[in-house]
Amino acid sequence: MNLWKHAAKWDAPPSEDAVTLGEGGTPLVRSRVIGPALGLKNLWFKIEGCNPTGSYKDRFAASAVTHLKRDGRVACLGTSSGNTGAALAAYCARAGIRCFLAIVEGAPEGKLRQMRAYGAQLIRIKNFGSSPAVIDEVMTGLRGLASELGAGFEVSAFCFSPRGMAGVETMGLEVAEAMAGERFSIFSPAGGGGLTLAVARGVKSWGGAGRVHCVQPVGNDTIASRLRAGESRAVATPSTTSISGLQVGSVLDGDEVIAACRGLGGTGYVVADETVWSWQARLAREEGIFSEPAGAVALAGLEQAVARGEIALDEHAVCLVTGSGFKDERSLLRMTGETPTPLVERFADFAHAVRAGL
Repeated sequence: MNLWKHAAKWDAPPSEDAVTLGEGGTPLVRSRVIGPALGLKNLWFKIEGCNPTGSYKDRFAASAVTHLKRDGRVACLGTSSGNTGAALAAYCARAGIRCFLAIVEGAPEGKLRQMRAYGAQLIRIKNFGSSPAVIDEVMTGLRGLASELGAGFEVSAFCFSPRGMAGVETMGLEVAEAMAGERFSIFSPAGGGGLTLAVARGVKSWGGAGRVHCVQPVGNDTIASRLRAGESRAVATPSTTSISGLQVGSVLDGDEVIAACRGLGGTGYVVADETVWSWQARLAREEGIFSEPAGAVALAGLEQAVARGEIALDEHAVCLVTGSGFKDERSLLRMTGETPTPLVERFADFAHAVRAGL
């Protein structure tokens, strides 16, 4: 099973024309520790770090670059705080398309190295990601430059790249298919909201009885509080969160996210960065799931839902774990510290340490 299994449902090109690296069909893994600790009988993790470049953005890139290749494009312009850039760089390399990326100022260096490894050319732009005015300037400029050069313009938001984002809808399709006949809720992290909107559309197109909830860091609350408050419009805000990948202070797909989540019975949750980092560590140590910080945001939202009594304890809850922990070296240092791995003289010293640790 892969992304193209559902091609007919999201108007994709025929699979034989696809630029693919085997994306999609990611594991849905039942919680063994955290779910019971929260009192939940059916907690699941959708582990998108199993995609070829380590995040769900491969679904976007596979669809976007497939269309670029069919259109005869020889270059692609895009933006990224990390995962989108890695995915576009890899799939453009696969398709023989040159890739140029405008990078969020605070993007982790580890993610940038991955992009460069695939041959992409990238430049960071000051205040890009934190300032709504700079975001708007960059997006407008990129669109115009792409038109001037005859290049593709791919940004992981429906308002810019609907053909690419259609590929992300397959995540919602996969969850809804797996939960057929069950009542379920999906908790989705959001920056600009494209992922959440795509998942909601995927669930709706499948016809499953699923709610989709939008979870945002408190330092990038453009959508979640408005959804919870019953409002219909997202609001741009300076982004102050440290959660890489969710530093998108512009509205982008926010209005559509509010409508789509509300239409499925979902609501919004706002979580602190510190809580996200705590859940990131617990995912690794209690479930064996190595997630980037953004991938733990959904779980932080679920914790709130349980505390507020907004999810039944026997309902199936699905947290989207959006990318691998290898994506963000800074978060790894926060989890493990910088003390080097100890070196001992003899095996006896190792055995002593093991006995002391039990």
